[in-house]
Amino acid sequence: MDLVAYYDAYWSQANDTFDLERLDLLTRRVGAGEKVLEVDCGPGVLAAKMRDEQGAIVTATDLSSVAVSRARAKGIPCTQVVIDSEPLPFEDGAFDTVVSNSAIEHRFLHEHALDECIRVLKPGGKFILCLPNIAHWLCRWWLLRGRFPYILNSPSDAMHIRFFTIKEATILCEERGVRIIEKDGSVSLWAREFYPAFVRKRRLRPLWTWLAHVWPSMFSRDFVLVGCKESP
Repeated sequence: MDLVAYYDAYWSQANDTFDLERLDLLTRRVGAGEKVLEVDCGPGVLAAKMRDEQGAIVTATDLSSVAVSRARAKGIPCTQVVIDSEPLPFEDGAFDTVVSNSAIEHRFLHEHALDECIRVLKPGGKFILCLPNIAHWLCRWWLLRGRFPYILNSPSDAMHIRFFTIKEATILCEERGVRIIEKDGSVSLWAREFYPAFVRKRRLRPLWTWLAHVWPSMFSRDFVLVGCKESP
C-alpha cells in the first residue's frame, strides 16, 4: 500500500477541525522558547498552536506532501519524511521536546518511529505521546461481548493499524530510556459514532471529563504520556 498517496488524498479533503480539548492537553505541556519537533504533524494545527499560544520554536515532519504544504502555509518549517522507512533528518539530541499526537497507531513500523523520536530528543528532554486508548471501558465491554467493531473516531477506527494501552505504551517508552512522569487523558465526547447518547448527555460531561483525567486507562478515548529522556 502506498501510504504517501493514501494520506495525500486524505489531507486533500480533510479540514483543520481537530479535538481542541486534546490539543490543549498537549499544548500546555510545552514551554516558551522550547525547541519542539512534532512528528507526523498533519496540516500543522497543533504545531501552530504550540508556537502561537506557548511561544515554542516548532519544527515538524509528515509523510504527506499535502500535509507538509498545509503546515508550511501556517509558517511551520516542515519536512516530508516517511517515518516507517526513513530516519528523521535531524541530529541526535536536537530537540528539547518531541511530540507525537495520535500518529504512531497509523505506522506499520511503530517501533522505528518511536526510536527516531527518542533519538532526536536531548537527554533530559520531554517526550509527549498521545494515542487512542484501546483499553477504554467501551472497548472492554465490546470484547466481553465477543465483539471488536471498527468504528469511526474510536480507538478501533479502521485507519488505525496498531493498538495501545497506557501500560504497553509506557513499556515501549521505558525500553527506549524514557521515564514516564505524567499520565493524562481526553474523553473526546464529540465522537458520536463511538459514544452512546446517554454518555454524551450534557449534565454528565464534567464527570466523564474528570474521570478521563484521573483514570485515563479506563475512561480516556485518547491518553497522553509525558516522559523524560534519561541521560545515557
